[in-house]
Amino acid sequence: MKALFIGGTGTISMAIVRRLAEKTDWEVWLLNRGRRAADVPAGVHTITADINDEQAVAEILKDQFFDTVCEFIGFTKDQVERDWRLFRGKTRQYIYISSASAYLKPAASYVITEGTTLANPYWEYSRNKIACEEFLMQKHREEGFPVTIVRPSHTYDERSVPVAVHGNNGSWQVIRRIMEGKPVIIPGDGSSLWTLTFNTDFARGFVGLMGNRHAIGEAFQITGDETLTWDQIHQTLADALDKPLIPYHVSADFLAETGKSMGYDFAGGLIGDKSVSVVFDNRKLKRAVPDTKTNVPFHVGVRKALDYILAHPECQKEDPDFDAWCDRVIAALEKAKKEI
Repeated sequence: MKALFIGGTGTISMAIVRRLAEKTDWEVWLLNRGRRAADVPAGVHTITADINDEQAVAEILKDQFFDTVCEFIGFTKDQVERDWRLFRGKTRQYIYISSASAYLKPAASYVITEGTTLANPYWEYSRNKIACEEFLMQKHREEGFPVTIVRPSHTYDERSVPVAVHGNNGSWQVIRRIMEGKPVIIPGDGSSLWTLTFNTDFARGFVGLMGNRHAIGEAFQITGDETLTWDQIHQTLADALDKPLIPYHVSADFLAETGKSMGYDFAGGLIGDKSVSVVFDNRKLKRAVPDTKTNVPFHVGVRKALDYILAHPECQKEDPDFDAWCDRVIAALEKAKKEI
């Protein structure tokens, strides 16, 4: 079988490409701008092009047909409209990567299924994903466009450590704060529930949907089975560093307001996502892909990530502005406690 990945070198997609490269029944193609060509496994075919140049891509693919097309970099409705024009009649399955952040916020129930209402007033990113899903499902209903929707939640790999609050340079500065014995900001009281998924576990579920007749016209969430509180997540990180955790709990509303001046979208990232307790019911996925399970629990995955990050200086992106902002937030709240 023949698969085309639009993108294919990101946190989620690279794990899938690597898994498929080990199989003999898939011929794998990537269409991207070639910026991470060195990471592409042997035997994978590459097409160096910009998917946004629709006319050029249409010419490149004019004689090609794919069993499955996987879209990882479609964020707005116009981008999936372009894909529909490019791939209608040229694939048996089009898999669109949406987001679990598209589920209703605030959640009507902490248990999330594929039938949970899609609505997120706090995050434009999520609303755009919803618009993409609605367009694709409309085309499926009207003309049989063979779409499958996949909704990941918080998926990570060895190059990053999941944390609740970070700046524009990722999680390294939070790791540094733990290593230096500084307080770490955690939203709310730290007890909200969250699900983390290592990318190789995600890949297992995703590959099982590829070419799967039962996946056409359906939506699936792919997450791990392990649910932790944000306090537990940060404590596990601190344990892996062999350092004490000094948690500093701050309301998500306060973080959203005070983060605006720094350009941090905590209204979307926290109120519209991470600070809302969710537990994913993955029974639908497991019916379609029975061998889906968590093979890399967080206490294992975080050590994989830390080993890699500490050995690769390019992953250690300093963020002094975020570090100083954390100190100012904590100092302001400590001052308020004394004055009230």
